[in-house]
Amino acid sequence: MTKVFFVRHAEPNYSNHNDALRELSSKGMEDRKLVTKFLADKHIDVVLSSPFKRAVDTVKDFADSYGFEIEMIHDFRERKVESGWIEDFATFAKMQWSDFAYKLSDGECLQEVQTRNISALQQVIYKYAGKNIVVGSHGTALSTIINYYDHSFGYNDFERIKNVMPWIVEFVFDENTKCIGIEEHDLSS
Repeated sequence: MTKVFFVRHAEPNYSNHNDALRELSSKGMEDRKLVTKFLADKHIDVVLSSPFKRAVDTVKDFADSYGFEIEMIHDFRERKVESGWIEDFATFAKMQWSDFAYKLSDGECLQEVQTRNISALQQVIYKYAGKNIVVGSHGTALSTIINYYDHSFGYNDFERIKNVMPWIVEFVFDENTKCIGIEEHDLSS
């Protein structure tokens, strides 16, 4: 069996509109210790992450505490919404979840996000078969991964978790790389 613990980042600093460089808030920096505590007894073999700062920083406390280098996987990054900041994100998200092909002019649709995240995940499962893996992730990216394996996970579920940070979703894969279990762990405080 291969276990993958996707860690949705802790609370970010929303005043920083640079998606790749958005750091954690002071609450997020404190809450990442909850991730370390949760993962402490999971016999983790490798730590991976989206290259985005908030995802890396959320798993960094665990990685540093247990002597892991964090391997960056570019395709685990969050969805590109648009070049500018979206004020009405709720309407945009609802439109994307109702049509996986919907996107703004220079953004990504959920189908594109799901395809690249699943491709990266399949490569990781192949490379680290039989291991326990941590992946620093994001709310939308992770939601599309869940949706791939459980089509009932949709917009209402995305809304339910939109403020849950940090959030861990544990995936279990059999020796044939078939997903045989998905379990949510709400660590938000």
